[in-house]
Amino acid sequence: MSKWTLIPPEGCSPSSASCTSEPEHPLLLRPSAVLFACTENAIRSPMAEGILKHLAGRRIFVDSAGVRAGEVDSFAVQAMDEIGIDICRHRPKSFDDLEDESFDLVISLSPEAQHRAVELTRAMACEVIFWNTFDPSIIEGSRETRLDAYRNVRDQLFARIRAQFGPAMMAGL
Repeated sequence: MSKWTLIPPEGCSPSSASCTSEPEHPLLLRPSAVLFACTENAIRSPMAEGILKHLAGRRIFVDSAGVRAGEVDSFAVQAMDEIGIDICRHRPKSFDDLEDESFDLVISLSPEAQHRAVELTRAMACEVIFWNTFDPSIIEGSRETRLDAYRNVRDQLFARIRAQFGPAMMAGL
């Protein structure tokens, strides 16, 4: 059973049949538990996990996993540190290492992770979304060129997460 939380528009109470104001947005649903997934749980999914935890605090359970567990990526740590989000204690893990699989929403960030997420959630009441996200580790060049690729991925993830969860967060998440 899904654990999505109903967020009424401003001027409404969750139990009222009518609103005291004309809602700007329809009723919003917020997931209780979100999993971000990528290939090695070393760059994209830890960045996304850190961003949503930063925005939502403890109001949503957020985790991340990979098809396989890679190594912590220092460029990802630095790119996130630049915006005040600390992921240096992140420990990459695979789908098989997950302690809890009770997610309402899985957002996969690589084709490999998308296939694994679909397999994982086949018998679950869980929504799976695919955000094909560039892997910045393939960029070659100077340290600054490579770091810029990570910053771009970070900024794209931040924008997508804000777009996906922003209305619910603005409505009193």
